[in-house]
Amino acid sequence: MHYVNNPNIIDIEASGFGGDSYPIEVGLVLSNGERFCLLILPAEGWEYWNEEAEKVHHISRDMLENYGKSVSEVACLLNEKLAGMTLYSDGWVVDKPWLTRLFYASGVDMQFTVSSLEMILSDKQMNIWHKTKDKIIMQSNIQRHRASNDAWVIQETYRQTHQLSKGL
Repeated sequence: MHYVNNPNIIDIEASGFGGDSYPIEVGLVLSNGERFCLLILPAEGWEYWNEEAEKVHHISRDMLENYGKSVSEVACLLNEKLAGMTLYSDGWVVDKPWLTRLFYASGVDMQFTVSSLEMILSDKQMNIWHKTKDKIIMQSNIQRHRASNDAWVIQETYRQTHQLSKGL
């Protein structure tokens, strides 16, 4: 479903939670509702793996080996789809460095921008964000914690909080 004020959303799943982690999945939901998701084959030297992170996103190393695309292929596909766009992340402080790491490893220049979701949220939206997001997660009954699902939840939370804050 397309709403005029839907932001483009990006979400990244990673090999872990710390500074040695790297991106293993990128998911998008664009303003027109289009979803896009890619598993990322770890680049040479990307060795760190956290079992606790795997329990959250349910992406195994074997899945990446079997279904992941190379960092250069992922970078080129993202640029092709997103050139000139601004995407928003609710975890910008980790998602942006993971994207930077992906593009650096690929040797490709990123042709889109990623910004913090807070840059476009009103105070009213922020005040009702978590309650609205929890309701959406419960109602949607999403079974997998994956990047494109997370991106959709973020976009839908933005849309609903935007409407609620305007009294619609």
